[in-house]
Amino acid sequence: MKKTFCYLFFLTVCALAFAAEPKKVNWSKLANYDESKIPEYTVPDALVAPESGFKAETAIEWYTFVRPEILKLMQRDQYGFMPPRPAKINFELREESDNALGGKAIRRQIRINLEDLGGKHHFDVLLYIPKKSPKPVPAIIGLNFGGNHTVTSEPEIFLCEKWMRNVSRPDMTSRLHKAFDWQRGKMASRWPVDKIIERGYAFATVYYGDIYPDYEYEDGSPDSIYQIFSKDSGFSSGPATIAWAWGNSRIFDCLETQPEIDKRKVAVTGHSRLGRTAVLTGALDTRFAAVLGNNAGEMGIALSRRVYGETVGLITGQFPYWFSPNLNKYAGKETELPLDRHQLAACIAPRLLYVAIAEGDKWGDPKGEFLGVYEASKVYKLFGSKKIPAMEDFKVGKQFIGDGMGFHVREGPHDMNHTDWGYYLDYLDANFKPRTK
Repeated sequence: MKKTFCYLFFLTVCALAFAAEPKKVNWSKLANYDESKIPEYTVPDALVAPESGFKAETAIEWYTFVRPEILKLMQRDQYGFMPPRPAKINFELREESDNALGGKAIRRQIRINLEDLGGKHHFDVLLYIPKKSPKPVPAIIGLNFGGNHTVTSEPEIFLCEKWMRNVSRPDMTSRLHKAFDWQRGKMASRWPVDKIIERGYAFATVYYGDIYPDYEYEDGSPDSIYQIFSKDSGFSSGPATIAWAWGNSRIFDCLETQPEIDKRKVAVTGHSRLGRTAVLTGALDTRFAAVLGNNAGEMGIALSRRVYGETVGLITGQFPYWFSPNLNKYAGKETELPLDRHQLAACIAPRLLYVAIAEGDKWGDPKGEFLGVYEASKVYKLFGSKKIPAMEDFKVGKQFIGDGMGFHVREGPHDMNHTDWGYYLDYLDANFKPRTK
């Protein structure tokens, strides 16, 4: 009775917050960080089709009858439907150097030009390819938050010409929304390009706002990739997360035109909302051989039904344009969700899935993320995985490496750093590169 009362009180507070002006709400203080206050919930069986109720007993049954239902309902009720490939797409080489990163890499800056019945749009890819590694090389794709010029300090990287989010420095009294030269290399700690190149991987990145501008409290659809589609297509507007995932797929299209890239060994990654995007990308686009979800949290890997840290109610209240409007009906009713994150993660099977989160990221729910991997492993087991995670594998500083799955929770705050990348690259090495006898 006491637990029920606490939960109802929590929902009431959330409802009042949603009615307030978004800028005045301290969302993190509305979250539950107490395991004892998690409501009772059941986890949907990842082996069971959510509509028909069919339970798969073999991998082919799951892939044929269960997976399509999960992806259809996930898109309809939560993320929105993935737009189609545009009628016209071309890749314009804007700049190239064979002496990038001190001679370690080939650098290419490629503009992806998109066109359909509704209009045109473009976004810019920054691609690095290791010079000395035997070709073709595996590759890693990842959307960035600050613009391509923030990934490395190389002066040749073009400054983004589009709207930028949260640009500020100590001597500024207000935020600006454009790119500046002094930002070069600002996010290099999150993207250790030198290390990635030295380990033999190509790296491709795009500023996420180039695909769909992440405006504060405003729908970015009119200035996003949706503008290329006609109104009668059903894709002339839509939510952000699925648009960013669509952008990842277009980067893959671009890599398919680069002869140095091994298209069978391409991983997609991202941090926070872009980690969530990476998981969604991998579930929908089976060309990706691996998914590295970093601090993906709510609507990424963490079980929504736990109502711990960020919740459906909190994320849709703060960022209403990220997801399908149909998700709003589960705000404050997370335990009623017909589908949860582990079912999305399971749709990556039997391809590689590695999930990481920081101990200090209570908002993202570290235990909830591990449970998402744990529940998804039932599907990986159908595909023949022998080593799957057990609850004792959830320990800070411990890395779990299984058959097709990996997980770690490290010390520190919500971020993507060199520790994470060390684990990621070791994991990809073990699965992408030939083993010596």
